[in-house]
Amino acid sequence: MPAPQIRIPATYLRGGTSKGVFFRLDDLPEAARTPGAARDALLLRVIGSPDPYGKQIDGMGGATSSTSKAVIVSKSSRPDHDVDYLFGQVSIDQPFVDWSGNCGNLSAAVGPFAIANGLVDAARVPRDGVCVVRIWQANIGKTIVAHVPVTGGEVQETGDFELDGVTFPAAAIELEFLDPADEGEDGGAMFPTGNLVDDLDVPGVGTLKATLINAGIPTIFLDATAVGYTGTELQEAINGDAQALAKFEAIRAHGALKMGLIKDLAEAASRQHTPKVAFVAPPRDYVSSSGKAIAAGDVDLNVRALSMGKLHHAMMGTAAVAIGTAAAIPGTLVNLAAGGGEREAVRFGHPSGTLRVGAQARQVDGVWSVTKAIMSRSARVLMEGAVRIPAEALASR
Repeated sequence: MPAPQIRIPATYLRGGTSKGVFFRLDDLPEAARTPGAARDALLLRVIGSPDPYGKQIDGMGGATSSTSKAVIVSKSSRPDHDVDYLFGQVSIDQPFVDWSGNCGNLSAAVGPFAIANGLVDAARVPRDGVCVVRIWQANIGKTIVAHVPVTGGEVQETGDFELDGVTFPAAAIELEFLDPADEGEDGGAMFPTGNLVDDLDVPGVGTLKATLINAGIPTIFLDATAVGYTGTELQEAINGDAQALAKFEAIRAHGALKMGLIKDLAEAASRQHTPKVAFVAPPRDYVSSSGKAIAAGDVDLNVRALSMGKLHHAMMGTAAVAIGTAAAIPGTLVNLAAGGGEREAVRFGHPSGTLRVGAQARQVDGVWSVTKAIMSRSARVLMEGAVRIPAEALASR
């Protein structure tokens, strides 16, 4: 007799310009409460992967890197932290979940989810005001501080904050990414090679000037003109070009090797979430994907970034941290595209519009560090209840 489906409590949330399925760790089947094959199998089935059709019709995924995501949240045992947050980037057409990095956009939804699900001490949630939620980002071992608006003792989701890439306004949530680029086990220092700009040799592509930075998320920054673009491109200009995507993937793989993120080029295929590849250009007029005119005077520079092998429709939150950090350090390709000099904030253009991010960088004994990166996002519950997956999805693991 066929086994019944398993019912798992879950919430579907938008965070920034992404959305994903959120779980409380304790609500997962026991086999999936620890890292491993059972957990990956569960999330793959929930999202609807791997799907050779690339649509994720039989799951909660939306068939893009921005919508093929899962989050696990639990009370934190760490001092001065409320919750632990684990992010999984679910591959659309391959059977794996990439745990190598954070999602800056979904970070905005972690605080609201934690408050609504009783993971934050009720005594710390004001009836009206702002609840400060300290989040331990378990993928990369970093602290994120979320300032979540509360009205009547509940998370306030509606408001007039507009975020390019999101259709409707909502309540603003300020995020502080603390020490986003200090040394860690994976990727080393903020500039893994010790250089602000490197020569990156990519067979079949050439030698490219690149800023390789580990801040927010490991990112490879290139000059737009060096790869044949203006920095004003929208998704269709790149995502419909198989040769362009193959070129960027080659750049990503060789950049990952140079950054010490992988030991062999073959490893890049199973590490699609990191590093990111982005190209930068000085300000220039363009029309966003929504038809909104972005004037050169509206931004400090233009940036386009790829995620999971495709040009992102807006900007990944973690990549925005990398952009803000690199912009604050004179001599990086990002800083030069923004006009050079010292700065503590930058507004950049992306395919959906513009985004402002601040970063506090300093140089001590010739070594750059960044203490904090700040940006505002928003989040909203789309649906809550439970997801279901066939029991056999876990039984075979």
